[in-house]
Amino acid sequence: MYSWDDDTADWYRPGAYKYDSATEEQRRAEAARAAAAGPRSYAHRKEPNVKLIGPTKRLRTESRNPLIVAVDVTGSMANWPFEIFDRLPLLYNTLAQYRDDLEICFAAIGDAEADHWPLQVTDFAKGYDLEQQLGALYGEGGGGDAPESYGLFAYWARHHVETPNAERPFLIVFGDAPMHARFPAEQVRRLLGDGAQQSIDALTEWQALAKTWDTWFLRRPTGRAGDEVDEQWRKALGSQRVVHMKDEQRAVDYAMGLVARTWGRFGDFKENMAARQDDSKVDQIEKQLDEIKVRALKCPGCGAPIPASAVGRFACAYCHMALHV
Repeated sequence: MYSWDDDTADWYRPGAYKYDSATEEQRRAEAARAAAAGPRSYAHRKEPNVKLIGPTKRLRTESRNPLIVAVDVTGSMANWPFEIFDRLPLLYNTLAQYRDDLEICFAAIGDAEADHWPLQVTDFAKGYDLEQQLGALYGEGGGGDAPESYGLFAYWARHHVETPNAERPFLIVFGDAPMHARFPAEQVRRLLGDGAQQSIDALTEWQALAKTWDTWFLRRPTGRAGDEVDEQWRKALGSQRVVHMKDEQRAVDYAMGLVARTWGRFGDFKENMAARQDDSKVDQIEKQLDEIKVRALKCPGCGAPIPASAVGRFACAYCHMALHV
């Protein structure tokens, strides 16, 4: 359904949304690369592309607006890389028109006590290059027990990723399970190549990571509110940072909505959603974002602070840009 060009002919309301003309040339270039490569597909294989996804790597991005999208790929979550792959052009084209230096890194999280590839991570990339990166992941579908190795991923993100120009980059985790409360130093040495000497507390890693990354846990519509999964993740990130998605088919929309709202561009994003799906879905996501009080902190036009009292449509007092906060 989604392509790298501006064609919206197969959307719910064809022609109801137009991408920003300022980024049209970039989209045209990426669409040309995609056309030359042939039809899009997420190849089903028996293992990841190990040359691209090894977690011993150390990443550095000069982008002011990097985004990490991490996905639990154990059990029923294993098909989620495909769901994101299917919507990858939509994800990138939508957010890149708000911040044109956007770069994205993908991660696949498993269980280091049971899986062959418990942590897979891609490089940061943009545009059509994201196809190769995301396509390198493998939804293993394993997992040995209910807790998964989310803590190991948090450790990797803290110690293996540098974002020197980003003030508060985004990190969004899709999952449905609790995490191992501690993970052994042996896993850090064997899987990440670091010289840890003692076991590490997973919640401490997430709490430290959330101080510098705008971090969210988007939970599949399973379990019940306030259960052990919620309780643990709320300790890790804070209660407002754990979001129960009501419709997992809209998972990418939840992620884009979080970013768009924080960047002050939710009004445009609502138009984008309304062109792709019925109004009830748009209202559902907007209501949830309102409930968890996601809001813009700075004007995307000039960087001026947005007052805490600003609600709904708001005009920046400095550059007069119209925002939806």
